[in-house]
Amino acid sequence: MKPYNIVLIEPEIPPNTGNIARLCAATGTVLHLVGKLGFSLDDRYLKRAGLDYWEFVTLKTWPDLETLQAAAGGERFFYLTTKVKRSYLDAGFQPGDYIVFGKETKGLPVELLEANTETCFTIPMPSEKVRSLNLSTSAGIVLYEALRQCGGLS
Repeated sequence: MKPYNIVLIEPEIPPNTGNIARLCAATGTVLHLVGKLGFSLDDRYLKRAGLDYWEFVTLKTWPDLETLQAAAGGERFFYLTTKVKRSYLDAGFQPGDYIVFGKETKGLPVELLEANTETCFTIPMPSEKVRSLNLSTSAGIVLYEALRQCGGLS
């Protein structure tokens, strides 16, 4: 089975990326970091959040999303945002998919969302008092649903 791919566009908070790296190591998922990072890959908080699992992470860095998409060879991209109503539970994930998250403070660019309306999804939240979930929490929720959908948790 092809691995899933988690894509972080310009992540800003090292522990979030470290936690997601650990998630990727645990699930055999490829981690893609795109654009300008808000930290160094040598950051001690990044390394600490990933603990001693970094050797098991397939990590790829990209200058921009377009370069990653060109290299992905026609694989599907899903964009997670708080700006739509369609639930990630309706996404119909398949192995090899790319699950894309934006930076912690701004999310994904509006232009990207507008150009990909059919593949934009959200994590529904019953409370309107919270704007969004933590990035690493969101990545875990969506990735595990993708794995569940394709039988990758057995």
